[in-house]
Amino acid sequence: MDVRFDHIALALPRMADATPFLVGVLGGSPAFGADAGVYRFGQWRFANRARLEVLEPIGRDGFLHRFLAARGPGLHHVTFKVPSLHEACERAHAHGYEIVGKNDTNPYWKEAFLHPRHALGIVVQFAESARGGSAPPWTPPPAPLDVPPPVAIVGLRMRARSRERARTQWVTILQGQEAEAPDLSVIYTWPRSPLRIAVEIDATREEGPLAIEIGGERALGIPKGRHPVLGAVFEPQSTRS
Repeated sequence: MDVRFDHIALALPRMADATPFLVGVLGGSPAFGADAGVYRFGQWRFANRARLEVLEPIGRDGFLHRFLAARGPGLHHVTFKVPSLHEACERAHAHGYEIVGKNDTNPYWKEAFLHPRHALGIVVQFAESARGGSAPPWTPPPAPLDVPPPVAIVGLRMRARSRERARTQWVTILQGQEAEAPDLSVIYTWPRSPLRIAVEIDATREEGPLAIEIGGERALGIPKGRHPVLGAVFEPQSTRS
């Protein structure tokens, strides 16, 4: 089993607020969801089988409440499925990365996170999963009835201060494949995933995520800049890359 870029996750106060855009504009279809203690999550699948996840807080306290109070809705993390959580964490430790939130007590879902202050400005989740366990059926929030054809979710565009920093994270630790795009950004892909990471190199600017890239033939009513509800930037895939 190889490392796989599994999904991109957003945090919102209410998951139901995401469906007018994810379903009514982007054409996503419900894939999977569940309650997970102090939060619940839902995932939507798109034309290329890529998935976006929405996290919603439960109760009065928890990490999502703190995240939303500090930053508002927006991109929360990216998840990579790894064959061995221990080995992924060891690779990260060897290159000076801080591991937070490690939990390997559930044999069906073991996880750990790279802190964004080390991980190019984004939370990266390592997840080692195994078949088994059970979860109640998921009832997704109501969605528009008139659903357009789905777009493709291409991946995440980011900025890093150097190619070496990007390569350490996405190749050395997460075992992606590196290629250079015509616009001189660097593209990282994983053979078993439809999602990619595109990195713009700029030593003078802050590192972090820039936009979720979308592919497809039809015109989309996507607002420029941060989406007013989802908080993230959604942009058509760059024709240069």
